[in-house]
Amino acid sequence: MIYYIIALLIVALDQITKWMIIQTMNVHESIEVISGFFYITSHRNSGAAWGMLQGQMWLFYIVTVFVVGVIVYYMRQYRNGYKLLNTGFALILGGAIGNFIDRVVMQEVVDFLDFTIFNYNFPIFNVADIALTIGVTIIIILILFDEWNNKRMKNDDE
Repeated sequence: MIYYIIALLIVALDQITKWMIIQTMNVHESIEVISGFFYITSHRNSGAAWGMLQGQMWLFYIVTVFVVGVIVYYMRQYRNGYKLLNTGFALILGGAIGNFIDRVVMQEVVDFLDFTIFNYNFPIFNVADIALTIGVTIIIILILFDEWNNKRMKNDDE
């Protein structure tokens, strides 16, 4: 149950921050937070990460519903004793739903966190994107650790 609450908190934080941007800034307006590094920039994205697949809302609807279904299934399968795994799933779930709400309501996603790192203007993102990235990273690390552990145990048996 706690993991669904985590997902709900991610959705709430994501939607509140996006609402604040919509209410207080014009699209493409930017506020300098740390000169040359961090800006709050009101941006809209009708695609996926880095603007890929612009305008393909039907694809995002299908993929998101599928991903949410898979995540909920695995959260139920691994509900006991898999805290870090379920935390990763909860972050992915919250992030996916946060961006899904934007796509359904506005036909685009509100992005606003704008960083320039080593003269590279990183694609603008939002709270849902952060949750998705951290959740996927947790899952990947757990899978890699599990693979490494399985190989180590196999080598110990030989």
